Amino acid sequence: MISPEKSATSFLAKPVVVKPQIIIPHRPEKNFAEFISKDNKTKLKNILVAQPQPEGPKSPYYDLAAKYRVKFTFQPFITVEGVPGKDFRKQRIVLNDFSGIIFTSRNSIDHFFRICDELRVKMSQETKFFCTSEAIALYLQKYTQYRKRKVFFGDMNNNKELRMLLIKHKEATRFLYICAETKKDEIPAFLEANSFNYMEGIMFRTVPNNLKAIRPSDYEMIIFFSPTGINSLFHNFPKFKQEKIRVAAYGKTTADSIINKGLKLHLMAPLNHTPTIVVALDHYLKESNK
Repeated sequence: MISPEKSATSFLAKPVVVKPQIIIPHRPEKNFAEFISKDNKTKLKNILVAQPQPEGPKSPYYDLAAKYRVKFTFQPFITVEGVPGKDFRKQRIVLNDFSGIIFTSRNSIDHFFRICDELRVKMSQETKFFCTSEAIALYLQKYTQYRKRKVFFGDMNNNKELRMLLIKHKEATRFLYICAETKKDEIPAFLEANSFNYMEGIMFRTVPNNLKAIRPSDYEMIIFFSPTGINSLFHNFPKFKQEKIRVAAYGKTTADSIINKGLKLHLMAPLNHTPTIVVALDHYLKESNK
């Protein structure tokens, strides 16, 4: 016969561990593959890249130039400007009130530490830094002793991993998201939907470059990397007509902006089996310049 004491403990249910529900704001997303133009892929000779010229002699763009006999012209369409410390003060943010800082770009790191210098703020050694990739995390070494800091980043360079890291530290952390005036709202929307204790710190802005030295019609393709680059094109050339110019986009928000401007989209990355703009361009040039 089973003793009452043994009986009572033998049939106790195991405690159920309830994982916190993570809310990811649903945003209708285009099937961008459907927006890729079916125009014939005619030969490309001159391609305008809306970025600074790569440093050093090695770049995948140079490999494509030699492989397909195409010329690349590099011209940044935007400039990043820092928000002055006196203007940042108007946001009424006390930096040392935050125990977790979120970085999504090198620009955000540069301007965070610039603001710290301007305001003469020294962040606690206990401050946690959350980054979207290892490359961004390693960039922190420019400003602080990396091994003495609490630095967190994902291995896959995407916001999904960043979201999981943020959830893990949610309860004991007050977050500051470092961003530009015109920001991608995916991370703030996630923080808001999951009731994080956070604020947005606007520390830099993007402004159009003067592009009067170039003529868009001189190029068979223009490659964009941000919606602000597209805005810069129309800022400099209000009467711009696409006509036969092919347009390429890196990123969903960039592609979305191109479509919303009524332009044809000819190439995009990441999409299907083309994770980078260089891979996508290689596939395109195999057909256009064969």
